[in-house]
Amino acid sequence: MAHKFRGTGVALVTPFDKEGSVDYPSLDKLIDHVIKGGVDYLVALGTTSEAPTLTASEKTEVLSFIIEKCDDRVPIVCGIGGNNTAEVIHQLLTYPLADVAAILSVAPYYNKPTQEGIYQHFKAIAGATDKPIILYNVPGRTSSNILPATVLRLANEFKSIVAVKEASGNLPQCMEIIQNKPDHFAVLSGDDDLILAQIAVGMEGVISVAANCYTRDFTQMVNMALVNEYDKARKLLYKLLPGIGLLFTEGNPAGVKCVLSHMKICHNTLRLPLVPVSKETDHKIAGFLQQL
Repeated sequence: MAHKFRGTGVALVTPFDKEGSVDYPSLDKLIDHVIKGGVDYLVALGTTSEAPTLTASEKTEVLSFIIEKCDDRVPIVCGIGGNNTAEVIHQLLTYPLADVAAILSVAPYYNKPTQEGIYQHFKAIAGATDKPIILYNVPGRTSSNILPATVLRLANEFKSIVAVKEASGNLPQCMEIIQNKPDHFAVLSGDDDLILAQIAVGMEGVISVAANCYTRDFTQMVNMALVNEYDKARKLLYKLLPGIGLLFTEGNPAGVKCVLSHMKICHNTLRLPLVPVSKETDHKIAGFLQQL
């Protein structure tokens, strides 16, 4: 149960063709690109995948395709979360999860539950699956912050809750969890630009957007930090930092799809309500890739 997701996980984008259908040849290309680039595990159907715009059948098809093409080269984590606890449990019972290493489950969004509501939501999820669970705290998207006390309560009560992806950007909050967590529990970053600082205070890795595109440099940076080679890691951080910033200038995954299109890995196609980045940002991304 105590699988620790150390190192770099990549939150895969879902490539679409120019007509807006899932582009499976490009997804195949992306999976090879990130595995060869050194990622430690794949995350399917996370925020970066545009999962809210995928139909139920597309979600299971995309997950099955990723499992098949990954072919046990690295573990796979599947994003299954939402603000309807019963529907999340239904998905846990119906998705093809036999070859999935863990579930990444985002804090309930929009409803704005209390901390007790968040606790009861994840308690119900833990009772519905035998898969390890990674909590996902991203207040900027959900409008609900899983407070350290709630994370620690869940971690201490449920051995199957093995990690949290912390994307609050709040370092004192992260440190409170790191300092008081049980041994089986890992704290992972959800903020690509903060990863070196967060590893320095005790995080064990990251679930990354940037690892879709700047894969080799990003994974090397994380691996160096994890063995305390901060001088080398810092050089890679400052090499990548402008490019990481550009990924989020006009929202995720618009930035990363722009980069991947310049890299000839997938089309620069998103599903509404998301749209491609502006010409100005596209030009800046092209310039960064040229000097990279």
